[in-house]
Amino acid sequence: MFKKILIANRGEIALRVIRTCKEMGIKTVAVYSTADADSLHVKFADEAVCIGPAPSPESYLKMSNVIAAAEITNADAIHPGYGFLSENAKFSKICEEHGIKFIGASEEMISKMGDKATAKATMKAAGVPCVPGSDGIIPDFDACKKIALETGYPVMLKATAGGGGKGMRAVWKEEDLKAAWDSARQESKAAFGNDDMYMEKLIEEPRHIEIQVVGDSRGRACHLSERDCSVQRRHQKLTEEVPSPFMTKRLRDKMGKAAVKAAEYIKYEGAGTVEFLVDKHRNFYFMEMNTRIQVEHPITEQVIDFDLIREQILVAAGVPISGKNYTPNLHSIECRINAEDPYNDFRPSPGRITTLHAPGGHGVRLDTHVYAGYIIPPNYDSMIAKLITTAQTREEAINKMKRALDEFVIEGIKTTIPFHRQLMDHPDYLAGNYTTKFMEDFEMKPLED
Repeated sequence: MFKKILIANRGEIALRVIRTCKEMGIKTVAVYSTADADSLHVKFADEAVCIGPAPSPESYLKMSNVIAAAEITNADAIHPGYGFLSENAKFSKICEEHGIKFIGASEEMISKMGDKATAKATMKAAGVPCVPGSDGIIPDFDACKKIALETGYPVMLKATAGGGGKGMRAVWKEEDLKAAWDSARQESKAAFGNDDMYMEKLIEEPRHIEIQVVGDSRGRACHLSERDCSVQRRHQKLTEEVPSPFMTKRLRDKMGKAAVKAAEYIKYEGAGTVEFLVDKHRNFYFMEMNTRIQVEHPITEQVIDFDLIREQILVAAGVPISGKNYTPNLHSIECRINAEDPYNDFRPSPGRITTLHAPGGHGVRLDTHVYAGYIIPPNYDSMIAKLITTAQTREEAINKMKRALDEFVIEGIKTTIPFHRQLMDHPDYLAGNYTTKFMEDFEMKPLED
């Protein structure tokens, strides 16, 4: 087992990993930028190393600084969390070259699944259902036009190196294709340094349902049930739940088997998520695979009583998985609390938290790195907390979430707490009747005087 793990991340996920490491008797090293010197993950780690100034390219994304921090502290493993370097094939390879275990996917695995066009081709070969569309990267606009006609409108253009909704364009008719092609490529080039595009049939009224998988070094994999991530804004998830209100036992069995087949076909090692689009007829199609821990992993942990971070560490150390597939025994909901103003188009709201009162009680979990007096820097993702409630039924979990949101007080900045509170009263959400288009018609009710 590892003696010391460096956590190459920040905020709540870094603190989350530190907690499990402490329970396993493993020493921890936090890295931080100058903007994060007062974050809780820095305070609770055994050691902490400043790796640069606030901008991510000069700190959290600067591989040489992260490796140097691991070497000077004698860390024998690096946990990347999510975001930043978690799905960077080059960084995984550098860790290997320096004799440091990367607690995540190998260079080959990240390269194979990180490129969406390659991933889709791999999944087709594995026999996993895929959305109709282009076979790999589209060479030019003439080919794009031809593929769109063959696939049938509406179609979705996607950047092969994309993420976070960047480089994606829905196209409903041929006359809009050229403008979408040009703008998507331009956006992808600016965001990822890569303007390669591929195309898929646009699935109407889709649910975004993902399957959590874990694979070991012996080539075996298992699934840990699904998460419904359909409530999204600009392709960014806002809230998630498990089990999905759209799920049936038959569909879970089919999707679980497909996800395990995908993981075992590529001999996947570690925790990963196979993401699917599911249409209104419950046909499901492979969308992508995330070769890392997900933001929403706590709800899976809650419903099956399972520490996914611990499992990541064990698998990385060579411990085989049990091979058991899991079915949720409870219902869990996660609300991502962002430092954003939901009454002002979700504009970021960095600054000092003057007051913070955390909710508590049975079935309430709060993952956060902030506290009263903490200054939220403007340099990073605006998520500052994850509020999770767990109960015997969906109705109980929603009622528990309403109560927890009412208790959750953050002053000094704007947050998305009011949005989530209104979401929990929305008739379609209460009925479980939502798709990825849900937020297009959602409107915040005015503040009461």
